[in-house]
Amino acid sequence: MMAKKRVLWIGVMLVALAGCRSKSPAHSRARPGAPAGEIGSRLPEFSVKGLRGRRISTADFRGKVVLVDFWATWCQPCEKEMPGYQKLAQTYGPRGFAVVGFKSGMMMDTEDPLHFAARVGVRYPLAVATDALVGKFGGLKGLPTTLIYDRQGILRTKIIGFEYASTFERDVKRLL
Repeated sequence: MMAKKRVLWIGVMLVALAGCRSKSPAHSRARPGAPAGEIGSRLPEFSVKGLRGRRISTADFRGKVVLVDFWATWCQPCEKEMPGYQKLAQTYGPRGFAVVGFKSGMMMDTEDPLHFAARVGVRYPLAVATDALVGKFGGLKGLPTTLIYDRQGILRTKIIGFEYASTFERDVKRLL
């Protein structure tokens, strides 16, 4: 039994560390036909039931600058980033900015996702990232993964791993 726990712990640490070290900020022009999840690709079409029961869809974000956050309850870098995203939503929401969070099912949750969100102060829309939804965004290489789309729905920034909200704020201000 101890060996199983040790293997699980090592797996958690490897995933967390991979996310922390795997930064890949990118800023560039739109590329016609860019693969999903790559700079220049379009915000994919989706419609999902949110964790709070409300339907969340691509239509909610048309004409807005959108930050898409892939996160998990066991991901400490995710927990550190999410309150900053909430502050950005409060500050820039009136100017056409929105945040949506997709909870990864990569590993078992360490706590109830809604309790986690309340504890870290997140009120923006949250939903479960099914395999089909993750595929529409080009897959995940680590957590957290943050994507910023411009008002035309073109992916302008993608960062895998932790980054301070101030870095995202610069990108958001530039796109508003």
